[in-house]
Amino acid sequence: LQLQASGGGLVQTGGSLRLSCAISRTFFSIVDMAWYRQASGKQRELVAAITSGGSTNYAESVKGRLTISRDNAKNAVYLLMNSLKPEDTAVYYCNSAPPITGWWGQGTQVTVSS
Repeated sequence: LQLQASGGGLVQTGGSLRLSCAISRTFFSIVDMAWYRQASGKQRELVAAITSGGSTNYAESVKGRLTISRDNAKNAVYLLMNSLKPEDTAVYYCNSAPPITGWWGQGTQVTVSS
């Protein structure tokens, strides 16, 4: 199973994007999910996580700007990205929290121009 993230693109500093990720599994509602990102030349990092019950956790660098949410009826997880900065430029991935190796998809590219 590979999770496919979508919704990335090229935006200017201060712009917004909404990323989506769907998983075609009936057990989605009980899985803690997260968004990760990997900038060029850097290690992949956790951006935001959401438990099956809806509790959220964010990296310090994105607090107040990014919002993770989920829709268990649609087996989907989202990442609303506001006030984007050039340092947010990366490939964004969704996966469980903690991540499952076989679930990594190709991610979606987010590029923020200055």
